[in-house]
Amino acid sequence: MAGFHHVPVLLQEAVDSLAVKPQGLYADGTAGGGGHSAAIAARLTTGRLVALDRDPDALENLRARFANTPQVTVVQGNFSAIGERLREVSCCPVDGVLLDIGVSSHQLDTPERGFSYHADAPLDMRMSRQGPTAADLVNGESEEELARLFFTYGEEPNARRVAAAVVRSREKAPITTTGRLAEVIAEALPAKARRGGHPARRCFQALRIAVNDELGELSAGLDSAFAALKPGGRLAVITFHSLEDRMVKRRFAEWCRGCICPPDFPVCVCGRTPAAKSPGKYPITASAEELAANPRARSAKLRTIEKSQEV
Repeated sequence: MAGFHHVPVLLQEAVDSLAVKPQGLYADGTAGGGGHSAAIAARLTTGRLVALDRDPDALENLRARFANTPQVTVVQGNFSAIGERLREVSCCPVDGVLLDIGVSSHQLDTPERGFSYHADAPLDMRMSRQGPTAADLVNGESEEELARLFFTYGEEPNARRVAAAVVRSREKAPITTTGRLAEVIAEALPAKARRGGHPARRCFQALRIAVNDELGELSAGLDSAFAALKPGGRLAVITFHSLEDRMVKRRFAEWCRGCICPPDFPVCVCGRTPAAKSPGKYPITASAEELAANPRARSAKLRTIEKSQEV
């Protein structure tokens, strides 16, 4: 697709974390602009990569980019059901799965997609371009529910104040553009809260998460991706905010946990063995060089897990 632009974060680190085998089977569950996919495909000989995405713009770009790359199969779908999509194209189980849980540069920088507060555009935010929009939520949900969304998904300390302002504004006229919503949010916040970053950032994040059910999709996607791995296969996940990273960290810890017997038991009676192990104790973050070139990588965290050989 002409004009499609996305800078993949932690590119080499993510691909290295998969320990790509030239003859292996891999999946990029959030292929987007294809940067990570291209780097994985470059390491394959007889291997295969499934590049998956639900965004129509991304799919158009991916099909054009990999039209002459026989190792890559482009598939439409949501990564929450990645195992099912892989089985449909006879590529399951796999040696590795990569999930980049972030909004693409293309989505942020295309005003009409309605993800950004930097331009006035229709209030959309749908990654798949299907289902209810952010405008539907803003104008249809109760004040209590909006406050819950802003606080839970955006970690906005002034959530109730913002929700009340949104309801007052929409009673006069529906809020249908990103610019108008950003104004309402900024006007609702105290002066101190308007300093240090755009005042609408947290609430826009909350709406995007809600519109796309991002946390629900991530939870399902982690389980689906892990189940699709071969024994010894790896799952690498890049997150961009604390809610996502917390979920990935806890799920990985759960899979790595062995015996669950009470500590005072003299011997293990549960017989539970770890389903996975973690190649590294701490998440990988962007280098100073990458941050200088791509400031959007500042919040990115990469965690990797390896499925046990015994599973």
